[in-house]
Amino acid sequence: MEKLTFYAVSAPEKLDRIGAYLAEKLSRDVIRHRYGYVFIAMEALDQLLMACHSQSIKPFVESFLHMVAKLLESGEPRLQVLGTNSFVKFANIEEDTPSYHRRYDFFVSRFSAMCHSCHDDPEIQNEIRIAGIRGIQGVVRKTVNDELRATIWEPQHMDKIVPSLLYNMQKTEDADSRIGPPSSPTGGDKEENPAVLAENCFRELLARATYGNMNNAVKPVFAHLDHHKLWDPNEFAVHCFKIIMYSIQAQYSHHVIQEILGHLDFRKRDSPRVRAGIIQVLLETIAIAAKGSIGPTVLEVFNTLLKHLSLSVDFELGTKSGSSGHIDTRHTKECEEKIVQNAIIQTIGFFGSNLPDYQRSEIMLFIMGKVPVFGMTAHSAENDQLGFLGTRRIQIMLLRSLLMVTSGYNAKSIATALSAPFLDPLLSSSLMEDYELRQLVLEVLHNLIDRHDNRAKLRGIRIIPDVSDLKIKRDKISRQDVSFMKKHGQQLYRHIYLGCKEDDSVHKNFELLYTTLALITIELANEEVVTDLIRLALALQDLAILNEDNLSMFSRCSVMALVAAYLNFLSQMIAVPAFCQHVSKVIETRTVESPYFLPETVFRDKCSLPKTFEKDDKSLFFLMSKIAESLGGSGYSAERLSVPYVPQVTDEDRLSRRKSVVDTVSIQVDILAGNGTEDKASASTEEITFEALKKAIDNTGLEELEKEKRRLVIEKFQKAPFEEIAAQCESKASLLHDRLAQILELTIRPPPSPSGTLTITAGHPHYQSVPVYEMKFPDLCVY
Repeated sequence: MEKLTFYAVSAPEKLDRIGAYLAEKLSRDVIRHRYGYVFIAMEALDQLLMACHSQSIKPFVESFLHMVAKLLESGEPRLQVLGTNSFVKFANIEEDTPSYHRRYDFFVSRFSAMCHSCHDDPEIQNEIRIAGIRGIQGVVRKTVNDELRATIWEPQHMDKIVPSLLYNMQKTEDADSRIGPPSSPTGGDKEENPAVLAENCFRELLARATYGNMNNAVKPVFAHLDHHKLWDPNEFAVHCFKIIMYSIQAQYSHHVIQEILGHLDFRKRDSPRVRAGIIQVLLETIAIAAKGSIGPTVLEVFNTLLKHLSLSVDFELGTKSGSSGHIDTRHTKECEEKIVQNAIIQTIGFFGSNLPDYQRSEIMLFIMGKVPVFGMTAHSAENDQLGFLGTRRIQIMLLRSLLMVTSGYNAKSIATALSAPFLDPLLSSSLMEDYELRQLVLEVLHNLIDRHDNRAKLRGIRIIPDVSDLKIKRDKISRQDVSFMKKHGQQLYRHIYLGCKEDDSVHKNFELLYTTLALITIELANEEVVTDLIRLALALQDLAILNEDNLSMFSRCSVMALVAAYLNFLSQMIAVPAFCQHVSKVIETRTVESPYFLPETVFRDKCSLPKTFEKDDKSLFFLMSKIAESLGGSGYSAERLSVPYVPQVTDEDRLSRRKSVVDTVSIQVDILAGNGTEDKASASTEEITFEALKKAIDNTGLEELEKEKRRLVIEKFQKAPFEEIAAQCESKASLLHDRLAQILELTIRPPPSPSGTLTITAGHPHYQSVPVYEMKFPDLCVY
């Protein structure tokens, strides 16, 4: 062997003949099953290949690869392993110049087939699979870096390589080792465990992928997971995509996210568990990509997820309304759809919470724009009930998503977080006749208003003995926040007021309303805002006492408890002794005489409520006169305090499906007593009926006239002769031309000329000349 090697190195031009001879002899030995000579011949080929590195090695390589192919085609496992080992040695050799004519299609196909070996003997099967994986790894190393060579990134090769690797990775999946970045295999495990070796090869393949061939590497993963039904359960799918995300270059992460979204659209009609599995994979993928480069897919991710959220709600309601099928089956499908919805909301929240603030503001506005409002679109009679249920369900899902996105959002200016395009539809949602929707809206407001994490300290509506023990964090109110409250403060007060008027509110609603008032006080309150908040609190007290909206006794007592808890908090925050004394005195009186006016009592599970209110006992109520007197000398406007709070009337009420017309349209009729007998006679003769009032407020008459005018114009242009239309247009054009000529004649006169200017007097033309020395020229024209 030493002499042969010396001869080949000394005379490299003889290598091709040496290779051809060894290949011919080895072929005969393989056919005659003389495997001992086969091993000797392959050993000689290997040593010659490792020893010679000249240009003339190319023909020898062709003979070498031909013999490796012969060994891989044989049915003997030992020869297949021998051929693989020789190919791996060849793959590790760096050639000086690539051979562009050389192709590895056969080796890809053969090594992939070996990865799926089903030999009866487990040990032999393991050896063949390991050999197949090592062969694929050799092909990848040999071809993947040279873009000019016949590439293995083509779909026909990737569709064989990737499933072969995943098939072996799948065999020893261990869920406990999937937390965090998947660990790299050690050297000993690589040679013994096909799964570990396949995973290592898969990482190496993905690490070399570029943007242009990322599709071809990822799509076979989806095909394999679909074919083997690995989305439910999805532990292996999650593991695969963790490997992908940790292996590829960071700037390509968004490309993988786009592929998952596309596959989610492709499988949108599958079972809920399959869709939930894909969404959970998307969540894990986003968790890795969110800190790096998200790319242009931000709105696409949210748009796709919101579309599937709506689709899932439709499936759930369709299942619920279906009359056929077993009850247990329908209930199971509804529960599975809720799993899908929760997975989508969790993904939206996680993705949104990892975005920068400027992108998060856009996403908040985007989600808010997707919240449907029932009644804005027409519903047919047969699906009206389904439409209402679907709208409500989607509203809750989208607001939950918005709550997740706003969690942790900390804007420097409140106007940035609560811009008008976002605030108006958000507060409109708080007018819905659904206590759960109102809770979600208030929680979203808390996320955006609370910039110092004080919400946890305010949890639970209660009478706080000493607010200083809470160690509340606050900064000086900025000029931008003051401007925001001047512009939108009344809007916030109005929705708090209307939220207390809803009779279906539960304990959590009042707790969230209390927290909202407290957070506004901490984050946004100056002297003027404090005055308005006190007026709002006293208006809520009057709301409960007068009960013009026929609220239940629980709601009235809850509003009284809310006012007591808030004024106790506010009095200690502004620290005016006389104000604190008055609030403390009222609370002490209530503790003795009317404990159901305090939050600690009214919100207990079994609380005995009174049948009637004691309106005459002034000691139980917070009095405007005493509050104005106590705050008058501390820089607060006593005149402003004495003005009762009245909520603004806006168009937002039309969005809340209220049963009463009075809640949306307020008609005030003032009847003035007339002194003259004629007024009395006319009043007596004119009968006031519902039709008369309807006509009085109906403005459709003007709209009908406008529509009639438009109809006549359109009809004229459709039916009138062309000559008539042309004559009318010509007359209008000539009139305009004459008027324009008159205006130009009055305003524009020709400049004076030595030859004279033409003037017409009494129908006769006259020329009037001007001497040159009397003419005035511009300065630039005089030399």
